[in-house]
Amino acid sequence: MIKAILWDVDGTLAETERDGHLKAFNQAFEALALPWRWSELRYAELLAVAGGRERLLHDMQSQRPAPAHPRERQALAERVHRLKNELYARIVAGGELPLREGVRELLDDCQRACMRMGIVTTTSRSNVEVLLKTHLGKDWESKFAAVVSAREAPKKKPHSQAYLIALDALKLRPHEAVALEDAEAGIAAAKAAGVPVIVTRSHFFAQLEPEGALAVGPSLGQTPGWHPMADARATRIDLDQIIRWHAFSSRGQ
Repeated sequence: MIKAILWDVDGTLAETERDGHLKAFNQAFEALALPWRWSELRYAELLAVAGGRERLLHDMQSQRPAPAHPRERQALAERVHRLKNELYARIVAGGELPLREGVRELLDDCQRACMRMGIVTTTSRSNVEVLLKTHLGKDWESKFAAVVSAREAPKKKPHSQAYLIALDALKLRPHEAVALEDAEAGIAAAKAAGVPVIVTRSHFFAQLEPEGALAVGPSLGQTPGWHPMADARATRIDLDQIIRWHAFSSRGQ
């Protein structure tokens, strides 16, 4: 029996990596007169490193001219990352970053069914707030029974910390929740906490074929392309479909 749906943020609720963070990073580089620009290809490689600040530090190891001293690199990364978050907030508040197809509808399904929901991410609290306030209104937090961000869970995914905190806050056993994720790190985090996961592939992880997921597909806004197959009579992935996948998986255990 599912008692909660746990939402990842970046890539799952919206295409934040491609249309938000990458764009904001390049704007920050330009604003600070740094000669660096990240292409989509390079950013896809950097997503293997968890955390925006951490990606900056990793990239600086091969960038010229980057500060030679680790402490100076750390200071520059902090400066760039702080500005990036400000620019990201402007992008979101300006309406440039819509929710992915099917997300709002599934959120509404859960509310109508009185299904508890949680936000489980290791991005910054400010990034969570600006995205959800923009799309769900100033009382967005009231829609979620738990909100876990980098503030509560400093250990980045794929560490299980964020999911373990959410389960504890909701007083749930792992199999009583379902996680919605889009990328390898988040999938690994959910699985490490024992939480069944549904994967809605995002732009940078369009070819992802993870093992052990309840279901994997291209978008919550469509039923074709999902494995296991979704109900072909439906036009999107709804809460009933998630419940069926969960029940099918539980019978197979």
